Amino acid sequence: EHSTEHIYNEISYPLVEGVMEGCNGTIFAYGQTGSGKSFTMQGVADPSSQKGIIPRAFEHIFESVQCAENAKFLLRASYLEIYNEDIRDLLGADTKQKLE
Repeated sequence: EHSTEHIYNEISYPLVEGVMEGCNGTIFAYGQTGSGKSFTMQGVADPSSQKGIIPRAFEHIFESVQCAENAKFLLRASYLEIYNEDIRDLLGADTKQKLE
């Protein structure tokens, strides 16, 4: 019953803040097919209150990088799908390629 904005602010915002301080961060969405994992992670562009965790996290990270002074950043993101014991990176060049 919560918006993705509320979920991001309560759960993901502190995690992304930790990432900006140098810690690794993972958001693990797990559940049955059709339970809302993809919607929560991706969301929809309109209304903006329903943008998902991923676009919100990217905005948060890139705003923080823009505001940082005298710092270097290496940003790396994965969007892994684990299905029937096969692992794929959905942000990779070949999303059909299975990972070890």
